[in-house]
Amino acid sequence: MRALLRSLVEHLASLRLTIVLLVLAIVLVVIATLDQVHLGIWAVQAKYFRSFVVVQQLPGTGVSIPFFPGGYLVGGLLLINLLCAQFLRFRLSWRNVGLHLTHFGIALLLVGELVTGLLSVESHLTLDTGETRNYAEAAFQRELAITDITDPVFDQVWSVPLSRLERREPIALPGCPLTILPIQFFPNANFFMRRDAPNAPASPATLGFGQQVVVQPAAPTYRPNEENAPTAFVEFRGPDGPVGTMLATLAIAQPQTFTAAGRTYAVALRRTRIYFDFSLSLLEFRHDKYPGTEIPRNFSSRVRLRSSDASEDREVRIFMNNPLRHGGYTFYQSGFKNDDRTTILQVVRNPGWLIPYLACVLSGLGLLYHFALSLFAFIKRDRAAVAGGTVPGSPTSPRPATGGAR
Repeated sequence: MRALLRSLVEHLASLRLTIVLLVLAIVLVVIATLDQVHLGIWAVQAKYFRSFVVVQQLPGTGVSIPFFPGGYLVGGLLLINLLCAQFLRFRLSWRNVGLHLTHFGIALLLVGELVTGLLSVESHLTLDTGETRNYAEAAFQRELAITDITDPVFDQVWSVPLSRLERREPIALPGCPLTILPIQFFPNANFFMRRDAPNAPASPATLGFGQQVVVQPAAPTYRPNEENAPTAFVEFRGPDGPVGTMLATLAIAQPQTFTAAGRTYAVALRRTRIYFDFSLSLLEFRHDKYPGTEIPRNFSSRVRLRSSDASEDREVRIFMNNPLRHGGYTFYQSGFKNDDRTTILQVVRNPGWLIPYLACVLSGLGLLYHFALSLFAFIKRDRAAVAGGTVPGSPTSPRPATGGAR
């Protein structure tokens, strides 16, 4: 068993495996870069680099097949290959400290990318002047929100991820008498008023504005300046049976309401909300320009930060290259709209943000130690040669005997 395990480790530590994995990584980067024209940067990142296997759909069919190893698989094998080579070939000694630090830094860099891919969340916080919010909206995740608005003081909210609507399975809401049954789902859709398409088939919707529009499925878009409008027809069922079917879409932000079991509910398909234990209020947004030109000189937001427990209340200025870091979130000045009365802050939560810095420091220290050790060894040999009366490489240095007469 020990011999089998050692043989496996030797194969995993093979330099040939390292070369093959590096070639696969290069090919993966090239393919992803070419496909970025069609999918966009975020879709390419999810398809090629943050997956174990890259899946491609056969043209003209709905069949998808794996055709190339993904970034997680290639990166994971590179990490295993590096660790096996480290423990198999390099013994623990002061002479190998530099190599150990360098390899550990590279391994930590791979782990950092995995942590970032799995745990990081990117969102946006849009604030009008004078507005206060305690949540941001996710950049790529969507949710179906059902809000009980019967009580004029308190709202109870249930949220359903978009992925559950795609599966079209019954969804029970904890603590709510309603059950949701997704009937149809479209990743993207266009809309027409029913009066403009009199021959269109009847709508599945029996509640809300879905009765007045015609839904036309559309191919998902990946262009950076365009956004998909995920759309679903969902049926609500109460204790006494079906309540009705409603159209939910990201294209219409206004919530729809209906009454069931003596309660009033509001329904909206929206960007997934990420709530904070603090709030931000926009006091002032500045868009300064260089005098006499239209060239921007400064974008900045002056906000008021207040914690939910009233332990913190302060003003902060956010501007380019000077973000606000608080509560595990980083707020960057991202954009503006509404004639400079509305600011857009990019919000990033990345628990592994420190790992790449630590990895680079360790690798740099390891390389510095290794090269310094080699340099000192070279200087020592050179001094020894000079002390012995010879200079390595000089014409007067004694040459080794050739052994034999001419």
